[in-house]
Amino acid sequence: MSNHSGRPQVAGLPHWDRCAVMGVVNVTPDSFSDGGRWFDTTTAVKHGLDLVAQGADLIDVGGESTRPGATRVDEAEELRRVIPVVRGLAAEGVTISVDTMRASVAEQSLAAGAALVNDVSGGLSDPAMIGVVAAAGAPFVVMHWRGFLEGGNVRGVYEDVVTEVVDELRARVAAVLEGGIAADRVIVDPGLGFSKDADHDLALLARLDRLLDLGHPLLVAASRKRFLGRVLADPDGSLPPARERDAATAAVSALSAQAGAWAVRVHEVRATADAVRVVRAVEQARTPDGVSPESDASGAEGAR
Repeated sequence: MSNHSGRPQVAGLPHWDRCAVMGVVNVTPDSFSDGGRWFDTTTAVKHGLDLVAQGADLIDVGGESTRPGATRVDEAEELRRVIPVVRGLAAEGVTISVDTMRASVAEQSLAAGAALVNDVSGGLSDPAMIGVVAAAGAPFVVMHWRGFLEGGNVRGVYEDVVTEVVDELRARVAAVLEGGIAADRVIVDPGLGFSKDADHDLALLARLDRLLDLGHPLLVAASRKRFLGRVLADPDGSLPPARERDAATAAVSALSAQAGAWAVRVHEVRATADAVRVVRAVEQARTPDGVSPESDASGAEGAR
């Protein structure tokens, strides 16, 4: 699951020699950081293409907000939001992840050109999900999840958050493999902010090595989340708004890339795209001749 540069790989997706950048397109009226901004198909497709131009390697398209307190949209509405955007971006050659907890949305998105299914419930929300993904042979993100957040922070109580998240993810991965998804197509995600407070999120970021020990590529989705607001809070405790957390997000992207993450999921792409490329350059500088076999003189300009 690693290529010759030592970076993790996912079967069925392009291979990047550095931490990949997953740009977010929320086709929702109510996402916590950019709800309503990309709500119609044309605007959403354009935004996805803009993110690719800024350095995103793949685009995560979602039609349902998973912020705490969000009410679920119905299946027909989620399909109406997501499928035309997936189709439009796929027509432009973009590598697409679909962010959904519904098997029907995953199935139709894969048929419309999506390459990857990113299910924040890790297949727990919809019993049909794992079978659909397995039948399609698609890669699957298994996120640590303890239930819907409609009632607030569900079961966010831990004795040892790192050990418990790793153990719960290990059990979930076993269920996904049992359901027929190939091991080289499984990605794990610690689920920052889902049934976790700021201290939990920071503890998980401090021990990404423990998550990597699960033996699967790791996706880190920290972008603009509340724990970054807590880190950046004013002395009076007031948190900066979500869109003022992008520099902090890029810092987490650099730390995640350095730790060996396969990809980071972000709303603002350019700073993170720069950050992961700097990390890669430093990795290359550690090799005896300062240059890894796959790099060449054109790499710097070609990165954009």
